[in-house]
Amino acid sequence: MRRICVGLICFLICAAHVSEAQFNRKTIKKNNKKISKYRGRKEHFGKEKTYTAIGFSLNATNYYGDLAPKPSRLSTDISFTRPGIGISLGHRFGPRYTIMSQFMFATLRGSDKESADPNNTEYNGRYLRNMEFRNNIKEFTVVGVFDLFENMATYISRVKWTPYISAGGAVFISTPRGRAPDTGINGADLGNDAGAWVKLRPLGTEGQHSKLEKTDANYGIKPYSAVQFAIPVSVGARFRINEVLDLWAEIGFRYTFTDYLDDVSQNYVDLGVFGYNELAKAMSYRTGELPAENLNALVNYVGRDGKTYTIQAGYGSEYPTNIRGSSNDKDMYMVTSVRITYIIGATFHKAKFR
Repeated sequence: MRRICVGLICFLICAAHVSEAQFNRKTIKKNNKKISKYRGRKEHFGKEKTYTAIGFSLNATNYYGDLAPKPSRLSTDISFTRPGIGISLGHRFGPRYTIMSQFMFATLRGSDKESADPNNTEYNGRYLRNMEFRNNIKEFTVVGVFDLFENMATYISRVKWTPYISAGGAVFISTPRGRAPDTGINGADLGNDAGAWVKLRPLGTEGQHSKLEKTDANYGIKPYSAVQFAIPVSVGARFRINEVLDLWAEIGFRYTFTDYLDDVSQNYVDLGVFGYNELAKAMSYRTGELPAENLNALVNYVGRDGKTYTIQAGYGSEYPTNIRGSSNDKDMYMVTSVRITYIIGATFHKAKFR
């Protein structure tokens, strides 16, 4: 009887081990099947491919327009390169695409007297015109950025560097100013404006606020707006500094829809149309400020206000060929940028992978 009990106990123990082994094999097989089908948390990694970054940029701007050294559309005076600053916010939507918005403050500058060669007969007319301006641009842009090299699964594994192109739209506030002479036409007193940088748009230097006759070359001219639009197009390269910082370097153009970044576009007008506005007269015709030895063929005419004006022939009076600027091409400006961007919330996302 004792032997029978011992044998029964041994049988039960063995049966239990066999049953446990079979259960473990089924569990392992089931788990292996789950593992073989596992592809990771797609929704988690999908979010990691998108991220937001803030940035700060140092910029350099160059102006292209009527006050360039040469009539070529791509002519500019490098010595008038001016600095600017910008702040940006970008959001990556996929492995190659980013939408970026930026606010930039920059200055544009141009001067006939400093840029044009008075001894070159081809460009001497620009020197004699003697216009100058300074424009403090406040610009807001939204562009789409396309990377040449595809970003990896997450921001942590993004590529070390990639070339890119960008294009979009921009709105900016344009405020051209000119430095007033010490005295106006015929020695007129300019008061506190003498020698100061004054806003040119309110003066209507090409007759925008004056009553012009139908036979005048600028008849029908309208005041231009301070709010303008542009198409920004750029090329550049982005370099990864570390897990959360990127360095961007780019160069691009702003193709504007205005010819008045410099307040110069059409013909001269009869100085008499400005009436008692001596500052408008002084800023409309600047040739008389040049040294007398550089002037020739001076002529007199009686303006519509009854006053006599002495001018350089071809400048400062109403006539179809007395061209102050060219409205055929719109002004534009170039922006060269170096930008640092920081990925927002990177520490939080990084913790998920630990």
